[in-house]
Formats: sequence, structure tokens, C-alpha cells
Amino acid sequence: MYLTTKSGRKVYMNTDEEDAKIQAGIEADPDTYEVTDFSKLKKIGRPVSDKTKDRVNIRLDKEITTYFKATGKGWQTRVNDVLAKYVASH
Repeated sequence: MYLTTKSGRKVYMNTDEEDAKIQAGIEADPDTYEVTDFSKLKKIGRPVSDKTKDRVNIRLDKEITTYFKATGKGWQTRVNDVLAKYVASH
């Protein structure tokens, strides 16, 4: 049996026998469990910041972006920190 999506794609559904076999496999595996309490799951994604930021597009010299990207993950935050220090000193 299958469902057809709005785009015309066919999504095949498990039969009742296949579902029963899958469920039996889950129940037989001691390392697997069915999640029923979703409130205990760890949230994924970027944590909410105390400060709000504006999304902007700027053009920087290639040497600047190459330098900061070479410093690793979080390079945009470091660019922000350099600009914040400049603003504080002027």
C-alpha cells in the first residue's frame, strides 16, 4: 500500500505484518525503547542568545575572511568581537 503526495511521489506504507515484525524487534532489543516522554529529550540547534543580532551582508577583503576562517569554527563571532572592540574604543 502507498500514499501519493501532492507532488505525485509515492510513499510506501508498511503492512500490518511488517509493523508487527518491526515492533517485535524493538521489544526484543534491550538497548531500544519507545520514546513517550518528549519533554526529557535534549534540544538541538543553536542556543538562544541573551543579545539579539542583526543579519547583514557585507563584503570583506579576501585576506580578512581567509585569516578568520583559518582560525576555525566560530570565526564570524571573532569578527564580531573585533568590530565590537573597535566600536568601544571610538
